[in-house]
Amino acid sequence: MDHCSTCVVRNRAICSALEMDEISLLGKMGRHHKLVAGQTLIWEGEDSLLVANVIDGILKLSTSLSDGREQIVGVVYPSDFIGRPFGTRTQHNVTALTDAHVCTFSSSDFDRFAQSHPELEHKLLERTLAELDRTRRWLLLLGRMTASEKLAHFLLDMSQRLVRPDCANDGPVDGFDLPFGRQQIADILGLTIETVSRRLNDFKVQGLIAVPSRRRIEILDRDGLEGIAEAA
Repeated sequence: MDHCSTCVVRNRAICSALEMDEISLLGKMGRHHKLVAGQTLIWEGEDSLLVANVIDGILKLSTSLSDGREQIVGVVYPSDFIGRPFGTRTQHNVTALTDAHVCTFSSSDFDRFAQSHPELEHKLLERTLAELDRTRRWLLLLGRMTASEKLAHFLLDMSQRLVRPDCANDGPVDGFDLPFGRQQIADILGLTIETVSRRLNDFKVQGLIAVPSRRRIEILDRDGLEGIAEAA
């Protein structure tokens, strides 16, 4: 319960639907794990044995193509729920892009708990529908947007999904460290690494962002960046 009472994402994660006594019961089932960057938590194709809340850090969802290449199909941020409750097989690898902290539950224990707590099942449904909406937006991003629109949308999405270090404000952050290399960003957005680098430089020249280091992004003109992202 100590972990639950001090959890920085408790009011944002799926357990926010529960009362404190219910959170206490759920917390007794949970186990906290620290992952280092590059460590895989869940493997594609394996039995669905665990689910988890992300407390800190960023993870990727990926799948292996027939030729052995990896395709990143999603990104998971603090307060997100990962794993496949009520399922039999996992559909993606879940791997830490940064050092991460997750609270894991046995899938069978979590399923039984959710079935007896309709509020939690309702929250899971809400999350599933929100993920479906994000997937539809992602299809639009990949299929219809220009390179500038894709990258602007991507940067804004990251800034909106990340949690501030003090967690006192749920608003978007203005500066963050990219957990991806530029080649990974290019793969996610269906672009070349050269295009990603050029567009980032364009945004920098236009005064929309600052890039104090290769991984650090600071948003200087959010309205301008949103104007590009919403041009599609």
